Amino acid sequence: MQRKVIILIGPPGSGKGTQAQLLSEKLNLFYLETSRIIEQKFKEAKEGEYIEVDGEKFYISKEKELFEKGILCSPPFVTYLIKEKIKKLFEEDKNLVMAGSPRTLYEGKSIIPLLKELYGTENIKVILINLSDEESIFRNSHRRLCSLMRHPILYNEETKNLTKCPLDGSKLIVRVLDNVEVMKVRIKEYKERTLPLINYFREENLEIKEVEGKQTPAELHFDILKTLGISSNDSN
Repeated sequence: MQRKVIILIGPPGSGKGTQAQLLSEKLNLFYLETSRIIEQKFKEAKEGEYIEVDGEKFYISKEKELFEKGILCSPPFVTYLIKEKIKKLFEEDKNLVMAGSPRTLYEGKSIIPLLKELYGTENIKVILINLSDEESIFRNSHRRLCSLMRHPILYNEETKNLTKCPLDGSKLIVRVLDNVEVMKVRIKEYKERTLPLINYFREENLEIKEVEGKQTPAELHFDILKTLGISSNDSN
């Protein structure tokens, strides 16, 4: 079986989630969605619950407070959750597309060695999606997700008044993460804590390709496939 891991890096609103879903369906990859894993942990956690990493306790309630302010959760906390999920998926013979992790050097320096050990350096591809701050804020402050399957609903004249997802009929929701003030914090976090990963990836001899995020989802999808050397008519 040909091993494959695709890591999508980009600021909030750059389309990582949408592209990860498209790649998942086209290439038969498991979409490892970091925010969903974290949010599920928050939902299931009992009062006072914590995760202990290297002798330090990370309380779920405190991590949730950070998350809702747009501040990245504690790297050891996130890394623990993601590494456990990666190991499980590897045992299930799943290839991966990742959006949202790693987001810090701490995560990268723990997660990338694991991915290299399991999947092989040559089988890990990184796509950097570039997007301006202004576009990032506009997209996120107008973004809605369906409450059932988490489909992102693109904002335009045809969709701006929708209250239900046209794909599954569930209620559309706005995440607290997507208001303008929280978005400013998230962009600052991205520049200071996530972008330094690119140099680390290069040091680890990972292949990195850059694409322009201010395109339609379809255009961006075809651009990503092209950088991966995959025809839009191919499937895995």
